[in-house]
Amino acid sequence: MYLSRQASRARQREAENTRRNRLEIVKALSHGQITRRELLKWGLFTAAGALAWKQGLNPFVRSAYASIPTGSPRSPLFGVQPFSAPMPRFDLIPRHANPLTYLNPAPTRLANTIQQLCDPRLPGVVAGDTGPVEGRPPGEIWAHQRWDEYLPQIAMEVTQEGAKTNTVYNPGVASNHNSGIDPAAPIPLKFHPGFPTQDPNSVWTFNGTIPPKLAISRYGECVLLRHHNRLPYDRTQNNGFGVHTISTHEHNGHHGAENDGFTGAFFYPGQFYDYHWPWVLAGCFSINTAATDIRASTPNGSGGLTKIPGDWHETMSTHWFHDHMFEHTAENVYKGNAAMSNIYSGLDRGNEAINDGVNLRLPSGTAKDYGNLEYDVNLMLADKAFDQDGQLVFDIFDRDGFLGDLVTVNLTYKPYFEVERRKYRFRILNASVARFYKIMLSDASPMIQIANDGNLLPKPVVLTRLDEIGIAERYDIVIDFSRYRIGERVRMVNLLEHEDGRKPEDSLSLAEALSGKSSDPGVGAFLEFRIVRDPARPDVSQVPATLIPNPDLSAIPVARIREFEFKRGADQPLSTADGSASEGEWGIRTDGGDTLAAAYNRISAAPRFGTREVWRLKNGGGGWDHPIHIHFEEGQILSRDGSASKVPAWERGRKDVYRLRPGGEVVLTMQFRDWGGMFMQHCHNTTHEDHAMLMRWEIDGGGAPYLRPLPTPIPRPQGCTFKDPVDRSGPSA
Repeated sequence: MYLSRQASRARQREAENTRRNRLEIVKALSHGQITRRELLKWGLFTAAGALAWKQGLNPFVRSAYASIPTGSPRSPLFGVQPFSAPMPRFDLIPRHANPLTYLNPAPTRLANTIQQLCDPRLPGVVAGDTGPVEGRPPGEIWAHQRWDEYLPQIAMEVTQEGAKTNTVYNPGVASNHNSGIDPAAPIPLKFHPGFPTQDPNSVWTFNGTIPPKLAISRYGECVLLRHHNRLPYDRTQNNGFGVHTISTHEHNGHHGAENDGFTGAFFYPGQFYDYHWPWVLAGCFSINTAATDIRASTPNGSGGLTKIPGDWHETMSTHWFHDHMFEHTAENVYKGNAAMSNIYSGLDRGNEAINDGVNLRLPSGTAKDYGNLEYDVNLMLADKAFDQDGQLVFDIFDRDGFLGDLVTVNLTYKPYFEVERRKYRFRILNASVARFYKIMLSDASPMIQIANDGNLLPKPVVLTRLDEIGIAERYDIVIDFSRYRIGERVRMVNLLEHEDGRKPEDSLSLAEALSGKSSDPGVGAFLEFRIVRDPARPDVSQVPATLIPNPDLSAIPVARIREFEFKRGADQPLSTADGSASEGEWGIRTDGGDTLAAAYNRISAAPRFGTREVWRLKNGGGGWDHPIHIHFEEGQILSRDGSASKVPAWERGRKDVYRLRPGGEVVLTMQFRDWGGMFMQHCHNTTHEDHAMLMRWEIDGGGAPYLRPLPTPIPRPQGCTFKDPVDRSGPSA
């Protein structure tokens, strides 16, 4: 996969030449200078979607210097040693009251169609063309649902732009809870203080800066996120990968489809998109509608609780949001379009001291009514790769899934984090493109898993090694550092070895992973904890024996059973001319039909509003794994590979990502309620998603305007047009 650092200079030169040749083709394709069809004609691209197996072009053919594959060149380290830089805490997104007056122009229920001049560097634009200031599609279908009931209370305003220095870092904690980092010191965009600064078009992050961003929200608090696209107007200004159009997906937010980051509702540089996140409990219009159950509640800011409608069993905690641009999600997320979101509730309020009979009192802190972060830490895991100049690189021709050779935590290469002798909660996100992780502590001591996919489990699970963490999964764990002495160190270790991006190849023992002998540079220790002091106050946090039980769905009839098989090889009978359909070697077979590549103007399922269904997800082969994400609704796994007993304890809560495992099958059940519109299901190996394992489904029958079939948006800088979709969902149940 990657060349050994002990390889000869000749082998290293050959590998670097191969990568340079590949990246030149990547850049030309990304800039629109050549097409996939031309690459096929020239014999540089295979029908299966990969670069041809030619020496000097593909790193996995026989080397000129030996009879073994060359491998990709390793990223330079510039003399940097592991665990030599502090891990930065996330950067809080500012919260502003009164969005209707704070934001200019004011947010509106319908998309804002005030016209502005379009930049002529945008595709299809000529001088004098105008287009809307907001990229949200116009009309009632894309209007914010129940706007008057849930008027925004908090504004969050962010940009997407190229790399720059952060001069306004707010970690939400004092420096002694952030490994001594001075928040007033400028932070250039580097993946380690000893690495080169990234060029503005090598990395595109929220606000153009690092550390990654964190949104803090409460249930019952209506948030409006205004996302400005300030990426280059010229599509070629991307340093070889990434596209300048974006769509922001709040991963499994229970919001209307207009706020879901639908892959075809993207917007252009110079535009903004207003995402309305009401933060309601699922079932809020059918369960506990009078808001009488104190467990369905939110912190009131003064130590008490405000009751809210909905099912308290559906309370969520740890989310993330990221780009969902059609065919380019992998590039854009890898390039920096990823942030996290903590949602607080009466049950999980982020204050470990309040003992009101509802609060679970998980590790957090005590200074504020809710949302204390001193002992509640977000960890974003992402593997990266760099060229010989230290600039971020990505290979779009690796259609199995791109793997980096340097593992970063919060976008810092192998950092350390200072902790006190007490319990900490870690919210772990796998934000990689294709890499799975399996985590163990270097001394094999126990961890307590309390959540999966942002949802607190029915009961905590004590483990010495976590299960595989698929791409986009979130595992919340608690580690008790009181068992260590001041001055001791312990590391998080990845046991999972990859040979390529299709799936993990092997789960190593702790000794094997720490030996440094694996051919996968992503194996081994990636984060060091340094125990530096006793806590100033007693640790009053707890991990109760019961967290959040699953909702009981036994009395709700199953309206329909559907089957989706995720396979290699796919047909595309629809036109790709308008960009709404994709070609690729990965696809989805629905209810025994054809295996089809992604087309966001094709409806593959249309559950009726207010119903419950059972979905069977099948892996069509044993040579790969697929972490499948279903938007909008959480599900409960009923069985794995035909047996309920094969569902482990850490998968028995509510989930939104389902690892199928090679040749495996998962059966799940979920409901469809509260909001309408078009949503998606796809593999969250984002390379598979882009090429082209993604399908559209929509909630049908919720009343006008959400009546099937909904017209498909086709965004343009001059304004969105619509086309009639192809409906292959069959009769509505």
